[in-house]
Amino acid sequence: MDRIQMKTPLVEMDGDEMTRVIWQWIKDVLILPHVELKTEYYDLGLKNRNETDDRVTVESAEAALRLGVAVKCATITPNAARVKEYGLKEMWKSPNGTIRAIMDGTVFRAPILVKGIEPYIPTWKKPITIARHAYGDVYKNTESTVPKGGRAELVVTDAEGNETRQLIHDFSASPGIVQGIHNLDSSIESFARCAFRYAIDTKQNLWFAAKDTISKTYDHHFKDVWADLYEREYREAFEKLGIEYFYTLIDDAVARVVRSEGGFIWACKNYDGDVMSDMLATAYGSLAMMTSVLVSPTGAYEYEAAHGTVQRHYYKYLNGEETSTNSVATIYAWTGALRKRGELDGLPDLIAFADRLEDACVKTIEEGTMTGDLYLLSKLPAKKKVNTREFLEAVAEKLA
Repeated sequence: MDRIQMKTPLVEMDGDEMTRVIWQWIKDVLILPHVELKTEYYDLGLKNRNETDDRVTVESAEAALRLGVAVKCATITPNAARVKEYGLKEMWKSPNGTIRAIMDGTVFRAPILVKGIEPYIPTWKKPITIARHAYGDVYKNTESTVPKGGRAELVVTDAEGNETRQLIHDFSASPGIVQGIHNLDSSIESFARCAFRYAIDTKQNLWFAAKDTISKTYDHHFKDVWADLYEREYREAFEKLGIEYFYTLIDDAVARVVRSEGGFIWACKNYDGDVMSDMLATAYGSLAMMTSVLVSPTGAYEYEAAHGTVQRHYYKYLNGEETSTNSVATIYAWTGALRKRGELDGLPDLIAFADRLEDACVKTIEEGTMTGDLYLLSKLPAKKKVNTREFLEAVAEKLA
């Protein structure tokens, strides 16, 4: 069979540990037999990031902006133990954080639904998509311990050198800690713009939630930027499609989400989105069944799985032991990138292939063949647990 031809390369960002192994298997078993794959390859494995002083991460993000579509494998964000394990020059920053900052993007995460795996919230019938702001807040914070007797102030110096001071706390009674966070109007607007466009593209209602009743300047500013942009540029399009945008408090949003049937986009600030996306993934069944796409305001897309590198399985794999690692979210990262590349380049065969591969994944699971994590969750009467490679081969048979 002739393989599907591509016009423009994808940016391929390779990663670490078990997901790096699965990454190559997905290409070998599922993609290369059907697609003449064209990629611009960047090795974001921790060893190569260390050898390049993390320049490779920056280059991969710049390539994503240049070529418009990227697909990323899960990567290690090193802690002290990893510094020692890999002999790192320093504790390199999160690759995702670096890429998100350069692309100035918003992260959209949504669950993959299959029969037999029921959400823990019985009212949820449709996917809930989390839109996470990917800049600032605690992820670009400055923090310090404060000794007893110390004093912490918030000092803002304008362009002319004039200072405005506000007392944060007088630590005369006890030592403590202090943290400073920030955000940018340009990034908040990019966040809102990406979310409004995504809602229009997917024809879904859009919620935005923060805590402006407590954070009367910081969170309220987010609320105002969103409201102004919606009125200026997006209200007409929303009303024409019959979809809704509204703002609500984050605690009210949580209550509404639990009572809902799903089928909408829930936009959150950076930390809220980090936490709530994992909550949703678990409540729908598995973090390994959660898609993730970073969308820049310029229209560039970076697809990845929402989970990590599966370290425990990787050590088993290195010891020659069998693993049963769920590869579905990583497969969907590839299908998302291939579909978007097909859409941008006018390649209907590539779009159709991405659709067929996703359909083959779902049918394989719904017909009872699945990895260990799903086997424990599935309520199907006839189900079979398979290892990591066997699942990919079962999907390949269904695809063929």
